[in-house]
Amino acid sequence: MNCEVLIECEQLQGLIAQRTVTLLDCRSDLLDRSFAAREYAAGHLPGAQLLDLEADLSDMSRVAMEGRHPLPDPEKFRASLQRLGVRWDTPVIAYDQGPGMYAARAWWLLRAVGHPDVRVLNGGWAVWRAGGGASSTETPSVQPSQLPELSIAAMPRCSFSDLQSPLAQQRILVDARAAARFAGLEEPIDPVAGHIPGARNRPFTENLQAGKFKPPAQLRAEWQDFLADLAAQHVTHYCGSGVTACHNLLAMEHAGLSGSKLFPPSWSGWIRDPSRPI
Repeated sequence: MNCEVLIECEQLQGLIAQRTVTLLDCRSDLLDRSFAAREYAAGHLPGAQLLDLEADLSDMSRVAMEGRHPLPDPEKFRASLQRLGVRWDTPVIAYDQGPGMYAARAWWLLRAVGHPDVRVLNGGWAVWRAGGGASSTETPSVQPSQLPELSIAAMPRCSFSDLQSPLAQQRILVDARAAARFAGLEEPIDPVAGHIPGARNRPFTENLQAGKFKPPAQLRAEWQDFLADLAAQHVTHYCGSGVTACHNLLAMEHAGLSGSKLFPPSWSGWIRDPSRPI
């Protein structure tokens, strides 16, 4: 398995030239459902295909109990990947408008179902275009692939019961949302403000510098200081709906701190049951 989680624009140029890569456009906007299709139609990386946050990376039929973006059903996710021609013997590069929050969700899911080589374009569409990278408005013609039955099991995750068990006291719960949302001072998306009791706040934006992920050594030092050197295996990440939490997971992997978990329902799932404390 390729241990790299990021790829730079210069490296990607080479893979595109060799035609040895699958490109997935994950641009999205939590407050604008039409953003992804509109931006993709206006221009995307040559050969890239749209991987939609709600249609492909979530199972919106389970929103009522599991938050705004429940993990997709493995069989439906398999159908999406096959439609896009994703193969296990071809590297997959995911990108979004820049920060990596949506591409990180695709990275986590593809790793979770066992893809051996999936990376996020560092700086995404913004850095690609700023550096003179080519753009296309053509939707590529792709040969559908054949994949084995999938299970979202390869990446560690936590359930509601895990978080509410006595063992949860031995873990650090990290909230990736902005500080004002964590503090309950504002809540632009969910009906209840606040955070899960005991959680600590590290906004995903702190992983970035000038629109790209910070160098691994810098991220490692920052995360180790934040976690007080607690092992990554004792860390669980959440956010509003299990999307930006993947950014913190990706940052830790980039820093060489592997093994932390995702709590997919996140805040929007936690508050579905009014008996849970906030």
